Formats: sequence, C-alpha cells, structure tokens
Amino acid sequence: MTTLSTACSSVGADEEKLSWKKCPEGAAAAGVECTRLEVPLDYEKPEGKTIEIAVSRLASKNPDKRRGVLLTNSGGPGGETLSMPATLRKLGLPKSVLDSYDIIGMDPRGVGRSTPVTCGLKLTDHPSNIPAYARNAADVATEAKRVEGVARKCGASKTADILPYITTANTARDLDKVREALDETKASYFGISYGTYLGSVYTTMFPKTTDRVFLDSVTGPSGWDASFARNFGPGFEDRFPDFAKFAAARNAKYGLGRTPEEVEKTYFDIAAKLDKKPSPEGYTGAVFRQVTFDRFYYDSKLPELAEIWKALNTGEPVPKPKSDAGQGSTADPAGVPADNYLASQMHVICNDSDWPADVSVYARNVEQDRKAYPKFGAAGSDITPCAFWPSKPTEKPVKITDSGPSNILLLQNRRDPATPLHSARETRTALGDRARMVTADQGGHLAYLFLDNKCANDIVTNYLVSGERPDKDTDCPAS
Repeated sequence: MTTLSTACSSVGADEEKLSWKKCPEGAAAAGVECTRLEVPLDYEKPEGKTIEIAVSRLASKNPDKRRGVLLTNSGGPGGETLSMPATLRKLGLPKSVLDSYDIIGMDPRGVGRSTPVTCGLKLTDHPSNIPAYARNAADVATEAKRVEGVARKCGASKTADILPYITTANTARDLDKVREALDETKASYFGISYGTYLGSVYTTMFPKTTDRVFLDSVTGPSGWDASFARNFGPGFEDRFPDFAKFAAARNAKYGLGRTPEEVEKTYFDIAAKLDKKPSPEGYTGAVFRQVTFDRFYYDSKLPELAEIWKALNTGEPVPKPKSDAGQGSTADPAGVPADNYLASQMHVICNDSDWPADVSVYARNVEQDRKAYPKFGAAGSDITPCAFWPSKPTEKPVKITDSGPSNILLLQNRRDPATPLHSARETRTALGDRARMVTADQGGHLAYLFLDNKCANDIVTNYLVSGERPDKDTDCPAS
C-alpha cells in the first residue's frame, strides 16, 4: 500500500493547538506525552455542553518510516487506554511498528482521566458486570431486585446528566476528533476485546478516514448486547477443555482428576456443594463459577485457578485470589471515582442497545442456557442492570456492514471464553470483503503480543507495517 504523504507530516497546524505535557501517574512512561481535548457531549448539539477527553502519544522516533498515527483501545468497555501506548511497548510491540506510527491512547468518554462517570457504587453493591449464575427462576427474580437498585443509583448519580451520551458511537466520533486534532488525513486503529466492536463502529462510521484496522479477540457485530452476553455460556464450554487437560496432567499436585472427564466431574461436584453451602470464605456456587470464568481468560491464571479448586474440593482455606488491575475497586489518586470501571462499562453496554425489560425473558433464557451450556450458560443469560436502565438509547445501533475499503484484519483465538469464535465469525461475515480473519489454534482471551504464536504475530506485524494481509482467511497452528 502506498504511504500516505499527508499523514507523515510530523506536526500539523491543528496539532500545534494540542498542549502536550507530562502524563498523569499510571500513564507516565519514557517518551509518552499527554494532552486533553474538548469534544461535544451530544454530537447533535455541537455548540452545546462539552466534556474532556484525555489523550496520550508515544511518537515514532523514525520520521523516514513514520506512516501516521495508530489509535488504540484496551477494551472493557471501561478500560483506561491512556496507558496503552506504554503497555504495548512493554509487551514487545515490534520496533517496526513503533517506527511506523505515533501510538495514540485515549481514555474513552466517561472513563479514567477523560470526564469520568460514576454510579456511586461500593464494590459490594455490584462486584462485576458478568451476570451471576442463576440456578432457577427464583434466583433471577432475586437478582432482578438487586440490579434494579444498581440501575437506580446510576440514574441518580452526580454524573447522571451525561449518562445517555456514553456510547460506542459517540466514542467513535471522539476518535475521529482526535484524528482531526492531530492533523491526520487518516488514522489506523488497534483495538482488543470490546475495542474490536469500537473499531468496527469507528471504521463503519468513518470509512474514508480509517487507514489500517486491526481487531484482536472479536465481539459480535452488535457489541455487548443481550445476545452477546449469552455467548459466555458457549465460550466457557469452548475454553474448559484447556483447563481440564492442564489439571489432569497435574493431578498429583491438585487432585482434581486423572483425566479431563474427571476434572469436569469435579467442577460440577464443587459447584453443587457450594450451591448448598458456601465455603467459609464466602464462595457460593455462583462465585465459584464466575471465578473460574475469570481465570479462563489467560493461561497464566490456570495454576491459581487450580489452587482455588483444590482448596474448595478438599475444604482447605482458599488462597486469596490475586486482584486484577483495572477493576476500579479503589479510588484513583487523580480523583477518578472508585466505581468508574464498572460504572462506565454499564453506561456503554446499557446505552448501546435496548435490553429486554421483562424479568420473565431472562428466566426463560436462563432455563434454556442451563441445559444447552450447563457449566456457565445460566450466568450469561441472567438479568443485569440494563433491564432497568434509566434512559433509552439516544440513537439506533450502528449496523456493521461490508460497505467501505478492504482494510480490516481480525485475529481470533479458537477457544476464547469472553469473545467466542462464533461471535468473531459473525463479525467477519458482517464485514464481508472488508476483512480477513486469522484464527489461532489456542485458548484464552487476546492473542497478539499476549501469546507467543509466531504465525499470528508475524501476520499482524506485517499488516501494520506494510499493509499486506493474507489473500484469504487463515488458520494458524498452535505454537
């Protein structure tokens, strides 16, 4: 692909208006600088109220090889992305990519150092946006009462006035505002997890100003709506055999079963035991299932998960799970609300689509998915605060289509619990000839730079640097 001469100027007239400064704590790193940009709260009223967007930049050090800018998103929704340029470099983003682009991070609207939202929640009010496992219709009804209270708090929070405008479509508009402020004719994009949906929306809304688009661990073409949440059931089933093999190969250490089939039986035995009586640490059957789902994301978490299973299986004290960064459980020193991760995630999920409000719909789905996906299906289909959300979507969801340039590369693990393969295939179908998809024979969530699959990593790096993609969809073997 021909280099864009208009995208290679190091500093444009509009970019000079951005005041680049030292980054705040958490995003600061050598060579990374930060700024703030005002954008409309409501793009239908461009002269009305504005909010601020926090932006970071890791500039290319090689002007001769610089192509332009690479906008990024770290997923969630709700993931702070101001630190992503530094994180990508730390993860080993190849020098050829660092030379080719200024890597741009942007905390999405409502998130982190951008104008943040809150629901005024304590962590105990709503520990996770992954729905709780429901054993029956009574569990759904009980959960409905709880999450209705969560939604009510969001609608009464100190940031309720901006609540309706925290959407994927508006974040896509913000991305294009950043491109304009950087004086770039086009911008490339790299998004992971939910960031793949944001990227799909961004390049759908702005096909003429997106350059190379790379999406890793792909959501469905409708984002995180009620149907996507139900994918956690089959995603769990896809991933379970990887852990079962891991545990069976180490039965002498963990005692969870000599074969994958025995490990599967242990899962159901532990869940049933905890459904009847929680552990002294407070592990119910629902908590056990959710912790298992959470630790399925990364191979590095499998030993920790096996230790938790072992303790619950034998009645020993359960080791305290290691906390995961980015969950918003403590107040940020810069004043970001303690619940910002979960609150901003809810804002996007609930605003992006119109969720069913009838509790009986969720009870019916729970019953269906418990049978179809017995390990975790009755969690993904359970009711969430979106059923009682205090505002309706401000616009129709963006329809992902094949209209636009053929400039998208998808990368997907075959056994991903959070964004399952069949969801990625739905997005691939929706994008048509705009996209090519690489499927890697490995498990877990996220692929490029996170797993050492030379086939997949080389294809992605080559695309970002040269613009060349495989001629057709490609399978990469296990590394």
